[in-house]
Amino acid sequence: MTDGNGRADSVVDALERHLVHDVPPLRLQRARRAFLTQGFVKTGFLAPRDVKKFLAEETESLMGRHAVRRDGVFAETGGTPRRMRNVRRAEIAEHGRILPGVYASEGLREALSAVAGEEVLACPYAPEQFVITELTRSGDTHGWHWDDYSFALVWVIDCPPLERGGFVQCVPRTEWDKEDPQLHRQFVSRPIHSVELRPGDLYFLRSDTTLHRVYPVSGGRRLIVNMGYAARRDLAKSLSHETMDALWADPVPDTAIGGTEQENSPWRRTSCGGTSESPDSSSTT
Repeated sequence: MTDGNGRADSVVDALERHLVHDVPPLRLQRARRAFLTQGFVKTGFLAPRDVKKFLAEETESLMGRHAVRRDGVFAETGGTPRRMRNVRRAEIAEHGRILPGVYASEGLREALSAVAGEEVLACPYAPEQFVITELTRSGDTHGWHWDDYSFALVWVIDCPPLERGGFVQCVPRTEWDKEDPQLHRQFVSRPIHSVELRPGDLYFLRSDTTLHRVYPVSGGRRLIVNMGYAARRDLAKSLSHETMDALWADPVPDTAIGGTEQENSPWRRTSCGGTSESPDSSSTT
């Protein structure tokens, strides 16, 4: 066993011991009530400080070696933007140890199942299992969207202050029609909830029926690990993955521009001619 694998095993062991011994059932029950009501709940209590620390260290290392800049807009979500640097599941699985180990933790999935009120399964579509995203430039955002699968657990490694965009927004109990997403109809039909985030937070999201976005940052840095999970019902669905496949496609170098691909030749997805006007923070409840 390599040192890297040994460290990963010890981190997963620490996580699972914490979940068994330090997380009372009442805490999970309270989280479940919030999750079922709003489609979103903070779950920082699921991981101890040391596990968050080691996961953050590996995330920073992977960002430093494998991050690629990707900017685009997506017709399937009404022309909403994605502006970020990120690391795909393939690079994390090849070069990481702790993130894949934590994702595979049966104890973590059992705890998430208690919060969800139903069985939480590993995502059957590998690219959506775990990814890293970083927002640093003014205007960087993971714009309004839904996910293909039912659940997402997000580890907040770094986050700007509230006034610089350190929060997420959610519209629960919504449905995604990829042919006609009708974002503005969703905004006026349901309340928009905004939740402040800080480094070290975790949150659990019913991501297929909760329209959500990361508010555009105007300073600082937002660095997260997103872990996607499925429900049993997802396994019977005929799902397409247009936005995910496009977002994580290999970037095409622009040979006419000097410098690095990451900074000067951003990948761009332009399947939609227009853009969607999104509510600002004054539209929240």
